Amino acid sequence: MSIVTSGLLEGAALDAWRSFLQSHASILRVLDAELVAEHDMTSRDYEVLLYVAQAPGRRLPMSALAESTMLTRSGITRLIDGLVASGLIERTSCPNDARVSYAQLTEVGYEKLREAGRSHIASVRRLFLEHFTPEEVEQLASLLRRLPGAHPGGNCSVD
Repeated sequence: MSIVTSGLLEGAALDAWRSFLQSHASILRVLDAELVAEHDMTSRDYEVLLYVAQAPGRRLPMSALAESTMLTRSGITRLIDGLVASGLIERTSCPNDARVSYAQLTEVGYEKLREAGRSHIASVRRLFLEHFTPEEVEQLASLLRRLPGAHPGGNCSVD
């Protein structure tokens, strides 16, 4: 039996969709506010630093960062400009192809990411994981992997 009838979202389908959207927005708002207040970085900054930190040699091509974060090339450039100004990232050139530039994590950036990671993980636990049993988290992870854009695996911190 389908929970979607007549082309409208109603009942459990509507409740699931609204709950997903509202909780996602609410949790991200809190995570962002806490990262800014405690570490002077946004959740987007954190995400980019984490991608770069987990890459070989702690560097990633700008195009790969844009794709990973789902930002435009100009959007990732602006974000990286801020991280460069803060001393957390350096831009490096590809010795073989002048068209390719890399975001390279600085030692200061790595340490800032490690610090932020501790409180960020605690916040993710408090705002998300503590609302479910371990079995429910397993089930939720399995269900959410089916969604478009889901990328299972990886880590939320460098520790």
